[in-house]
Amino acid sequence: VQLQASGGGAVQAGDSLRLSCTVSESTLSFYGMGWFRQVQGKEREFVASCLINGRTTYYTDSVKGRFTVSRDNAKNMVYLQMNNLKPEDTAVYYCAADRFYDARSIDGVTYWGEGTQVTVSS
Repeated sequence: VQLQASGGGAVQAGDSLRLSCTVSESTLSFYGMGWFRQVQGKEREFVASCLINGRTTYYTDSVKGRFTVSRDNAKNMVYLQMNNLKPEDTAVYYCAADRFYDARSIDGVTYWGEGTQVTVSS
C-alpha cells in the first residue's frame, strides 16, 4: 500500500494550505486515516484523523478550529485543510492509514506516506 502526500509549501502566518493524500488501496480498508507531523529532533505527533464513516474526526488541541480533516472513500483520498497557519505548525506532515483503529496513535498506524514539508514564517 502506498500513500502519497502533497500540498505542502512555504507560506506566511495566517495563510492556508490544503494537504492531500492519495492511497493506492481503497480507503474503505482503513478504519482510521489521518495526519501526523514531525519537527526535526522531536517525536512525530498526532494532528488529526477521520474515521471510515467520514463524519467522526479527532484533532490535537493546538489545531482545533483551524484544521479540518476529511476523507473521500470514493476517490481514495484524505485531506487536511489548514487555515490560519502559525509558525509553530512548521513541520513535515505525514499521511497515516490505520486498518483497525482511529489513527490517533503512532503504534496503531499500519501504513505511512512520505512526508510533505510545511513551513510557516511570521
